[in-house]
Amino acid sequence: MPAYTDAAEQRLLADPVLLGDIADAVGGPFHVLFPERVSVNIKAFQSGFAEAGVDGFVYFGKKANKAACVARACADNDAGIDVASTGELIAALGQGVRGEDLMVTGPAKSDELLWLAARHRALIAIDALDELDRLAALDTPVRVLLRVLPEGSTSRFGLDRMELEQAIQAIGAPITLSGFSFHLSGYDAVARAEQASALVGHCRRARANGHLADTISIGGGFGVDYLDAAPWAEFRNTLSDNWFHSRPPGDYYPYHFPVPGAAMLGAILAHNDLAGLLRDNGIRLAVEPGRALLDRAGSSVFRVQGVKTRTAQGNPYDILTVDGTSLSLSEQWFDSEYLPDPVLWPQRPGHLTPTCVGATTCLESDLLSRRRIPLPRRARTGDLLVYPNTAGYQMDSNESPFHELPLPPKVVLRAGADRPRWSLDSTAR
Repeated sequence: MPAYTDAAEQRLLADPVLLGDIADAVGGPFHVLFPERVSVNIKAFQSGFAEAGVDGFVYFGKKANKAACVARACADNDAGIDVASTGELIAALGQGVRGEDLMVTGPAKSDELLWLAARHRALIAIDALDELDRLAALDTPVRVLLRVLPEGSTSRFGLDRMELEQAIQAIGAPITLSGFSFHLSGYDAVARAEQASALVGHCRRARANGHLADTISIGGGFGVDYLDAAPWAEFRNTLSDNWFHSRPPGDYYPYHFPVPGAAMLGAILAHNDLAGLLRDNGIRLAVEPGRALLDRAGSSVFRVQGVKTRTAQGNPYDILTVDGTSLSLSEQWFDSEYLPDPVLWPQRPGHLTPTCVGATTCLESDLLSRRRIPLPRRARTGDLLVYPNTAGYQMDSNESPFHELPLPPKVVLRAGADRPRWSLDSTAR
């Protein structure tokens, strides 16, 4: 199941020396980021708003990747950042994102986070009534959204109908009610459009009570299209336990997503003419994509340390041991599997070799790929294994210096006048 890749990654894989030079200089596993691709993805969302005639704003969901170069790409392209901790807020400011372009989310925010957010005029999504009380005690002008608990949801986040009414009645100067927000799990465009329409109604009612209420946020959940439709359908239709070294995963991300990213935003705005509803009511729409802004914006690289052969159903297959852990490929830690095929570098002739990938730890379950991947040749010790399109959530969610192994550093690759140039991301220095 080969993954779609950005031109920058294609050049990196085709270069006969660059990837090896980086690996020799950095040592151990590492991640490569392509910030120019982040800029492309941001602009696609911004174009989606413009084409629909909607006042919209993009906030990058920072939890999806900690790299400083990603935050800088947001600053350079007039995008904001969704943060949920003082560390994330400070990191965003440090890369040039203005305070008023930050949205602060998350449950039970600390007093320090609320104070810092208020000082920088960030937009704060209120998740509980006590947060309003603590903001009022600061006696500082502050903008807030009220996070709405969707009808029928059992989420622990958001305000139910009674809490929402209490909050609307309680808000007064110096707090400004800028509007409402929600988050939905899954990737359903229609559900998001319909919930957004409901929030327009909340804005109307809040305005009747004297509030500004000119913004709604529909959160993230914009799908990413990793794979072509044909291999994904074949995988789903013929899935077998025999394809895996150990038990198969319980569930998978929808790796083929036919209407991803900014196209999904277009589908949301088109449903029941949500765009027209927003325009007619003078409402700005905020989105908080994470994974979608990182689509094809980075890869994870591991060096092969060992190769051994095993047999299943009478057929041989290889098990590699690489110099990192599955903590650096986070999908493996959610009873799932990262399915886009890794690329074996350098490219050499050979024959298809079913291959699983294990980590350098002493844990039986620590596998980067349980699936027997058909590599184009047999891997050798010293080869590099490149997992594509891992910038969205894979690199950071579960990182840990287990076994006192160093965390994989992040390498930034940019186009140069004559050749690509690389440097360490500031988070790795």
